[in-house]
Amino acid sequence: MTGVSRPALGCVGMPRLLAGLDAAPRLDLAGHLTVHGTLSRYPAEELVRLAESVELKGRGGAGFPFARKLRAVTRSARARDGRTAVVVNGSEGEPSCLKDTALLLHVPHLVLDGALLAADALGAEEVVIGVTRDDVEGSLRAAVAERAAADRRVRVARLPERFVTGEGTALINGIEGGPALPSGQKVRTSERGLGGLPTLLSNTETYAQLAVAARLGAAEYRVAGLDDEPGTVLLTVGGATVVEVPTGTSLAYVLDLCGSEPGQGVLVGGYHGRWLAPPAARSAALSRNSLASYDAVLGAGAVLPLPHDTCPAGEVARVTRWMADESAGQCGPCARGLPSLADAVDALVGGGGRPALEAVQARMRSVLGRGACSHPDGTSAFVASALAVFPDEFRDHALGSGCGRRVLGALPLPADENPERLVVDWTLCKGHGLCVDLLPDIVRLDADGYPAQGVMPVPGRLRPKALRAVRRCPALALRIQE
Repeated sequence: MTGVSRPALGCVGMPRLLAGLDAAPRLDLAGHLTVHGTLSRYPAEELVRLAESVELKGRGGAGFPFARKLRAVTRSARARDGRTAVVVNGSEGEPSCLKDTALLLHVPHLVLDGALLAADALGAEEVVIGVTRDDVEGSLRAAVAERAAADRRVRVARLPERFVTGEGTALINGIEGGPALPSGQKVRTSERGLGGLPTLLSNTETYAQLAVAARLGAAEYRVAGLDDEPGTVLLTVGGATVVEVPTGTSLAYVLDLCGSEPGQGVLVGGYHGRWLAPPAARSAALSRNSLASYDAVLGAGAVLPLPHDTCPAGEVARVTRWMADESAGQCGPCARGLPSLADAVDALVGGGGRPALEAVQARMRSVLGRGACSHPDGTSAFVASALAVFPDEFRDHALGSGCGRRVLGALPLPADENPERLVVDWTLCKGHGLCVDLLPDIVRLDADGYPAQGVMPVPGRLRPKALRAVRRCPALALRIQE
C-alpha cells in the first residue's frame, strides 16, 4: 500500500523467485537475464502441458489450476475471432499480503516473462498489469520501458487501493476506466474479460512461477517441494516479511525463521482465511493437504501469528470493522450485513452478554451465500474461525470480564500507518545495534553505529517486533511512545 515500507525478504533452501536478490536489491533486465537466462517461447498446448506437469495452481487465493484457465481461454478464442488478452492481478489490496508487491518491486521481469510467455502462446494482443502502489507502479513502468523496443504489448494500469479491487470483474472494470468494483455477475474472464475478449487473468506470483517452470522444465521444477504439490511458495509472515519456501515446509519452522512463534494462534490465508490454534500451527505443513486437514487454505499466502500480549477478540473486532468498510457496498450482504456483523462483534467485545454472542452468529448466517462476490462469505468465515479458536476469549468479553490485554494492532491495517513511535534514550544507548537487526524497516544506523534518528514511527504491523526490540535492548535504551 502507498507509504508502506518494503517487505523484508528471506528464503528456505535455494531461492527461485527471489534468486539474485542476495547480490542486488532489484534486478533490472540485464541482471534478470544474468540470473535466469533467456526464455524460449511455448506453443499453447505445450504451455498447458507444462502447467499440468508441475501442477501449477493460482497463487492469488482460489488455487484454480492454471492449465484449465489456459484451455478455457483457448476454447473461447477459437469459438470467436481468436483474439485474447492477458491480465496480471498485482493489486494485493489486503494489508497482510506483500508477496506480489515484493516480486514487482524486486524482480518485475520475472513476472513480465510469465505474462508474455502466456501472451505469446495465446496470441494475445495486450498484457495489462493492475497495481495500486506508487512504488510498484514505478518499478513496473521502469521494467516495461526496458523491454519497449522488443515488445510494446504491455501496459501498467493504476487502480484504487481497496480490498475488493482484486476481485476479477472489479479488476477488469478498473483497468477499463470504470469503478474497480465487482460486477455482481457470474462472468468468467476466460469468456469475456478485457475489452470483451477471452482473457487469461491470474495473480503476480502465478506468472512468476510459470516463468521459472518454463526455464527449469517440469522435472527440475519438481525437485523442490512435495510430489503432489511441487515447487516453492511465497508467504507474507506477520505482514512484514516475504519468504520463499518449498511446499511441505513446517509452518512452525517458517515462523521461527522470521523470529516469531504461534503465540495465541496463527491466521493463515489472510482476512478471508482461517485461524489455527497453537497445537495445529506447530504441526501443520505449508501444503494444501496439510492445511485442509485443519479446514484451512493458504490462500494468498498471508501468515499472521498473534502474539501473547494482545487481545484476540479486540484484534478480530477491528479487522471485521475494516472489512465491512472495504466492501463494495453494492448488495445487501455488503451494504448492510457486514456493518451489522461488525457492530455485533463490537458489542460482544464490549460486554454485550450472551445476546451479543447470539447476534454475531445470526449476522454471520445472514450474509453467507448471498453476496454478489465472495467478500461477505470470506469475512463471515474469518469471524467464525476466530470464535472457534478463541471461544474462551470471546465468552469472557461477552460476559464482561474480558482478558485485560490491550489491542496492539498485531493484525495489520492501513489505518495503522500513523503510529506509535520508537524512542531512543541517548543517555542509555551504547550502540549495540540489536534494534536494527530486529527492525531493519524502521531503524537505520549512522556512521558510528548508533540509531540515525531518536524518534521513529512504528506501523501497527511491526509493533510486535518493536516490542521485542524494546525488551531485548541490552542497555534498556528503547521505549514505545504513543
